[in-house]
Amino acid sequence: MTQLKNDTFLRALMREPVDYTPVWMMRQAGRYLPEYRATRAKAGSFMDLCRSPELACEVTLQPLDRFPLDAAILFSDILTVPDAMGLGLYFAEGEGPNFERPVRTEADIDRLPIPDPEGELKYVMDAVSVIRRELDGRVPLIGFSGSPWTLATYMVEGGSAKNFSHTKAMMFDRPDLLHRLLTKVADSVTSYLNAQIARGAQAAMIFDTWGGALAPAHYREFSLAYMKRVMDGLTREAEGRRVPVILFTKNGGQWLADMADTGCDALGVDWTTDLADARRMVGDRVALQGNLDPCTLYASPERIREEVARVLESYGKGPGHVFNLGHGITPDVNPENAGAMIEAVHELSRPYHA
Repeated sequence: MTQLKNDTFLRALMREPVDYTPVWMMRQAGRYLPEYRATRAKAGSFMDLCRSPELACEVTLQPLDRFPLDAAILFSDILTVPDAMGLGLYFAEGEGPNFERPVRTEADIDRLPIPDPEGELKYVMDAVSVIRRELDGRVPLIGFSGSPWTLATYMVEGGSAKNFSHTKAMMFDRPDLLHRLLTKVADSVTSYLNAQIARGAQAAMIFDTWGGALAPAHYREFSLAYMKRVMDGLTREAEGRRVPVILFTKNGGQWLADMADTGCDALGVDWTTDLADARRMVGDRVALQGNLDPCTLYASPERIREEVARVLESYGKGPGHVFNLGHGITPDVNPENAGAMIEAVHELSRPYHA
């Protein structure tokens, strides 16, 4: 494998000294970029874009060709895993993702296979290989998956949901069934991430988008415990160096100390938790990633710069900070504003590492 020309992101995740705070953006390959929209139109559909390793590589690299980002993230979707479990993923216009066959019964759970990453999900692994080759060591590549709890909510609800009524009904009435489902999903996520690492992903991120919808006791039992199960099964060394793992629970600021106990290397923090508070909660156990409010990018470049300065100051001096948005970049943001954020991070963060 080609030697990395910029490993600032990986060193920051390991809390090693760096010259500046590295930056990348969740959903950095996405609809806010006109070049992404052109490639998406060429692909024909979102899933056709995901299933083409060459096109997935093309859109992964587009933001790096435009901005001096410090990491690339695999272009894919968290629902590739349940799709490979035979649930019939489809996207309805204006509705988001849906499954033809939601998982509601004991028989539904028993039927679920653990997908072969080099079988049903080979298109994702091929994309990782193509992206690593085309990056040619420019920056590290992040692989990712949804968390077991988050994936399970889509599988049980049959798509997006506001109240998670089916999933929570199963949680309260048949916790044994939900635990069986989560075990199967966690084992699928583990093999999926390990296959990405084997193909060349240099860091991994677990997106727990819906963990924040749970009460504290239920979060620990049904979300955090299964992220810990994934963590325990992951390959943590590849190509002669550590493969750092980032956990991110949206609206999970109150659980950061518990999350740090899983053995992860870094925690994503959304914009509802101040980084100074987060740092006090976790001490020097893990790095922190975040956490500019994505809506800041609707503001003027001058105001964006002020907010970047505020986030950097909230983390303070020393290693262990990766700058990011507190959630994904929104589709109608002006790309120039994203560029202003990235430029401000690189410039304003240097005194914090002097």
